[in-house]
Amino acid sequence: MRTLRLHRTARTSALATAAVLAALSLTACGGGDSSAAGTPAPVSDAPSPQPANDAKAPAEQGKDAAGSTTSPDAGSAPDSADSAPAAATKKDSGSTHAEPAANTSKGGDSGVVTLACHGGNSKVTLKPVTRPVNHMLLTVTNTGSKSCNAYGYPAVRFGEAQAVPPVYEESKPQAVVTLFPGESAYAGVMTNSADGSGTGGYSTKNLTVYFQGRDLSGSTGQGAKVPLSEKVYVDSTLTVTYWQADMADALMY
Repeated sequence: MRTLRLHRTARTSALATAAVLAALSLTACGGGDSSAAGTPAPVSDAPSPQPANDAKAPAEQGKDAAGSTTSPDAGSAPDSADSAPAAATKKDSGSTHAEPAANTSKGGDSGVVTLACHGGNSKVTLKPVTRPVNHMLLTVTNTGSKSCNAYGYPAVRFGEAQAVPPVYEESKPQAVVTLFPGESAYAGVMTNSADGSGTGGYSTKNLTVYFQGRDLSGSTGQGAKVPLSEKVYVDSTLTVTYWQADMADALMY
């Protein structure tokens, strides 16, 4: 019995030894993978990629919630149509007039005068003269604060006359007569014929004078009511001259 126990003990020891050797052998074979199984992998220094949903393409980086593209400071930039002054939209309306030259003579005005004299800025008087016979002198005086031009000739209306009397064409001046404030222009008026050849004569105390504009195509501005101290007799030969700068020139016809 003792011998049998020794054999079993020896056998058990041999099996245990074999098992230990086998374990050691397995351990030796798996040593190269120990880092993978039990040791954490080294951390990389490279930044981890951003999730696709968090990154925006450059083309989408200025889009608002509605999908419209705006620049970063679009909200602070003024709207060009609203900021531009209305005056810069249109400059001189394409006018081709030359720049007026300064005028430093009497009256203190500057530039080219285009304002017409009329009843609103002038006073008109009619006075009889001794020569020529049957003539009267019409005087227009600038009572305004700006210079005005006495264009063409006066359109006189005695009483209820329906037609403008004719003008002596030969009395047309070389240039338009410009009146500075306080200055006067003159026109001669032949009221009736000296030889009695006129027709349709009548007497009146009412006289209105109308003024021509720059284009000489009709009246402009207000008419002037002219006070008369006595009745004036006129007939079909009623004729006027152009406005003159000199009184003598107005009474030559």
